[in-house]
Amino acid sequence: MVVDAGSFGLQAEAVAFLASLRARGCSPNTERVYAGRVALYLSYCRMRRLDWRTPGFLGLAGLQRWLVETPLPPRAGRVRLGSVRYRSRGTANAVMTVVGEFLRFGAVHGWVSAGTAGLLSQPKLLRFTPPGFDRGESGQYQVDAAAFRFRGTEPGYEDLSDEQIRRMIALAASARDRFLIALLACTGLRIGEALGLHRGDMHLLASSRVVGCGIEGPHVHVRRRMDNPNRALAKSRHHRFVPVTADLVALYTDYQYERDDVAEAAESEMVFVNLFRAPLGRAMSYPNAKEMFGRLARALGQACRPHMLRHSAATRWLRDGVDRDVVQRLLGHASPLSMERYRHVDDGEARAAVEHVGSLGECR
Repeated sequence: MVVDAGSFGLQAEAVAFLASLRARGCSPNTERVYAGRVALYLSYCRMRRLDWRTPGFLGLAGLQRWLVETPLPPRAGRVRLGSVRYRSRGTANAVMTVVGEFLRFGAVHGWVSAGTAGLLSQPKLLRFTPPGFDRGESGQYQVDAAAFRFRGTEPGYEDLSDEQIRRMIALAASARDRFLIALLACTGLRIGEALGLHRGDMHLLASSRVVGCGIEGPHVHVRRRMDNPNRALAKSRHHRFVPVTADLVALYTDYQYERDDVAEAAESEMVFVNLFRAPLGRAMSYPNAKEMFGRLARALGQACRPHMLRHSAATRWLRDGVDRDVVQRLLGHASPLSMERYRHVDDGEARAAVEHVGSLGECR
């Protein structure tokens, strides 16, 4: 929810916008991030004495500049003399995207004028069209591009080496955390999919026919459920299963021994539950997982986020020659275009290619 800074009551339009995200089946993480960005926009308008419904071109352009020029407050417990943090242009673009969605939502419901909504985009001719798109006789492809957006380079996707993943598992404080890290790294599950797993989804025997499942070998079922107690949500709307290895089954067994020592966890159907702090036995939440990965990042001295493990799994499969269609199914992507982000060339591959060409030259 978003609270009005003046009346301390709910900001009705912002709350309605967030409710629309929930109705569309967006994840709690998306809703939480959007709430913060909408609140940031409303706070900016209040500070500049702007009506958020009619900010005008100058108001929106000012917001874009303000986002990158205003220092961020120091993180709790991490104040360093002389250190000042600013939002990146990428973060500013993400905020402006949410502001645009919020204002368009307001225009649909009559809270925001069509003129304001019209400021948010402008026509743009693309030099490169999407794969498979026919330009037609005109030879042009026009889209509506965001009007308030910084130009920048693509940040790329970070992955982790096998050694880095092993270090993460070794530094994890509990069997539960070790299993969670290994599960994400070995299966490519999203964090929401992992936290939304039920114990009935874990088919870890050589044969699961006794529970009515005809899939052979150990595997995990990934299902989209809207009623998980921790609001964890699988992004893909299609059920899939992902095979798992014997090593992962062994880590799950270790976790079960640890879990059995907490009586409150026995009644929960969720795989990942609180074992070390109250409320014991409750389903593990997104903030819990984020805190755990934050501790690991500080211990390792490097970034380690859940999605990096998913990216690492996909990259490893593709480099090992796994068919792209198989990788797409394992990851739960609906479109093959989503696979493009995972295949990138590492230093070793680049050097091997150059040395191969060099060796051919020597043969001549």
